[in-house]
Amino acid sequence: MKKVVIMGASSGMGYALAEALASRGVKVGIAARHTSSMRELKDRYPLYVEYESIDITKRDAKAKLESLIDKIGGMDIYFHSAGIGYENLSLDPEREVEIIRSNAVGFARMLCSAYRYFRDNGRKGHIVAITSVAGTKGIGRLSAYSSTKKFDQTYINALEQLSHEEGADIAFTDIRPGWVHTPLLPDDRKFPMEMSEEYVLPYILKAIVRKKRVQVIDWRWNALVGAWRLLPNCIWTRMKIRLSDPDTPLPVDLNLPASEDRRFD
Repeated sequence: MKKVVIMGASSGMGYALAEALASRGVKVGIAARHTSSMRELKDRYPLYVEYESIDITKRDAKAKLESLIDKIGGMDIYFHSAGIGYENLSLDPEREVEIIRSNAVGFARMLCSAYRYFRDNGRKGHIVAITSVAGTKGIGRLSAYSSTKKFDQTYINALEQLSHEEGADIAFTDIRPGWVHTPLLPDDRKFPMEMSEEYVLPYILKAIVRKKRVQVIDWRWNALVGAWRLLPNCIWTRMKIRLSDPDTPLPVDLNLPASEDRRFD
């Protein structure tokens, strides 16, 4: 039986994937900062779910990941869905750093920990991560977010190259969705080509099963990002990117703790 660890499973696509796998009899280790929803999932599927409170921005995250792996008796697939994102039009430095700390530093910490687990134990493994179509180009309204997603995509490429060099039997899947309406997106805003969790989940499951290297979700976003790539920077940087309708900043309170930030995948 495959054993899957999902980082960032308290809500959104991480939670949806955990629920789908547990309902199919897959052993799942789930982790996030907040445990209430994970505890509820454990109560529903006691034979198939274990959970751990992990903050990927903290140094003890690696040790806690190892503890979670022990709880489920090993790991075949590591799925990374943890991250934060929001508009920061004032470019408050601390808010930018908060995104980078989670989406870049935390991302690297957890993916290299998963890589080391597979390599050092001589295990065939699969590392799957949700990045974003936002990593295609730098987006002014999402400066730190789009930049960290580009970092994530490049980091996966680097680990894949290292895996070939070292002879580690590790597959990689980079999942790049557009807007997904998770509970953390505001209900009173409509985002371009917005997708539901129910719509996106089958794409993710198929990408995992087929070990697809890159999965853009969906075909509309695939066409759009293909066009973005063709635009020279001299044109791109003069474009106004509309994030939602109406075109007003997302409601972000600079005094909110990181747990209240709005996610974009």
